Amino acid sequence: MPMTRFAGALLVRPALILISAITVALIVASLVAIVLYEMRQDAFARARDTVENLALILERDIERNIEIYELSMQAVTDGAKDPTVLQLPPRIRQRVLFDRSSNAQDLGSLFVTNAAGDVVFDSRAAPARKVNLSDLEYFRVQQGGDAGLFFSKPFLPRIDRPEPSIGLSQRLEDARGRFAGVVVGTLRLNYFRRLFDGVTVGAHGSITLVRTDGTVLMRRPYHEKEIGSSIAGVPSFKPLLQADKGCYIGKAALDGARRLYGFQHVGKYPLIVVVGLGAEDIYAEWQRRAWVIGIVVGVLDALGLLMAVAFAKQFRMRLEMQGQLQTLADTDSLTGLDSRRVLDTALDVEWRRARRHKQSLAVLMVDADNFKDFNDHYGHVAGDSALKTIAQCIFENIRRPGDIAGRYGGEEFCVLLPDTELAGAIHVAETIRLAVFAANQPHVGSSNGKLSVSIGVATFDGDAAFGVTAELLVHRADQRLYEAKAAGRNTVMPQKVRPQWAAPQGSSSRQAAGPMSPASLQVDGHAIDCPGETIVSRIVADR
Repeated sequence: MPMTRFAGALLVRPALILISAITVALIVASLVAIVLYEMRQDAFARARDTVENLALILERDIERNIEIYELSMQAVTDGAKDPTVLQLPPRIRQRVLFDRSSNAQDLGSLFVTNAAGDVVFDSRAAPARKVNLSDLEYFRVQQGGDAGLFFSKPFLPRIDRPEPSIGLSQRLEDARGRFAGVVVGTLRLNYFRRLFDGVTVGAHGSITLVRTDGTVLMRRPYHEKEIGSSIAGVPSFKPLLQADKGCYIGKAALDGARRLYGFQHVGKYPLIVVVGLGAEDIYAEWQRRAWVIGIVVGVLDALGLLMAVAFAKQFRMRLEMQGQLQTLADTDSLTGLDSRRVLDTALDVEWRRARRHKQSLAVLMVDADNFKDFNDHYGHVAGDSALKTIAQCIFENIRRPGDIAGRYGGEEFCVLLPDTELAGAIHVAETIRLAVFAANQPHVGSSNGKLSVSIGVATFDGDAAFGVTAELLVHRADQRLYEAKAAGRNTVMPQKVRPQWAAPQGSSSRQAAGPMSPASLQVDGHAIDCPGETIVSRIVADR
């Protein structure tokens, strides 16, 4: 065998062992390096998915809340144009114009102003508080033309709680399309701050809400001086305007940190959510694992090199032990019969011998009936005992030294009977079947009440002119086993061989028998079994 010759070369040349160990160590180190590189790529891919998903989640939350606020403002806008609403008493008019959503947490006051900027309707007071808003950004922008829903820069409200807020304004026009004032509501920046604080982005990560003109509305980590500043001129801001969403690596304008950024434009609004993960956070876990794996592999390679010479000394002892293990491997540990590997080898040998000497060869496939039900009812320990019983019955009823029996797999056994024709094989099979039945092993899952086996028999008559193979012979025996199962179990298939017809004088028995002779029958185009007529009837013993 190639491995044996290679092992022998290693034993006589210790230098080869060391060279082999070094080669293996280099191969392992290379493979580990490739794996670590792939792990690094995976870490980056996961980080990219994370920033994109977080940006999307934050964008959806912000968009939904702004849409709700916008609907409230639109209702105020419509009411402010309705003469019926305007004629209502102040307190009733206030309730009609302003729904309760305007009083939600982090929402400031909703105002309606006239063209001069004076507040005429107030969501928190009736009559409205006296204040003029004409000098504020959100008023002046709408005064200059319809800006849709305008988001102002952060500011401190004059009459509400002095917390940093942004104003959302819509233009009001009269019947002639002239400027008639604004509807404006304030949204405290604390809403964005609480929203961002609930997201995990690592120690070096950041989350930024920025207007499309570059004005920073909120940022995490929070620094008050950065709120309201502009980043429009920095290189890292330009990618945010090139698409509605995306991912890129850039250097932060505010703190100079290098991050992986994912961004999303907030619906139809002039806002952008940007989520960044620091490079240290992306590869932190990978670096820890890389160090551990690298150290472990290095130690293992070093130990491998140290053990290379000692391995050569131990190899001779291992070869001796291998001979003993080979004997154990040839025997099924549960039943004591030959193993599947020995069966396969023996079948090949006997098949070649039968073809060479034109001798018959019989194969018996033996299978325990309803064995799953047996295991389910009695347990696997009892199932092992039942398999031992079947194996003992098989072993005791194959008489000749050349007969071979082994465990084929699970509860199935195989018996090889060299130089045995079909009649003799059926006799041996019946003997085994009756022996198992006579063992009186209880089996409540069987219709017989006792453990039983079904056996399929197939034979080869020595004529391989039609390309019959050993595998086909075993397959045919397995088919007969299924036939035995289908016939009611506790059965041998085929059950009987029809007697041969008498041959006319002057003719050989194979020729004289004609097409009805068992020796001339073919199974699937192959010279196999040739059982003649079979009688399919169940044989139940000891009942």
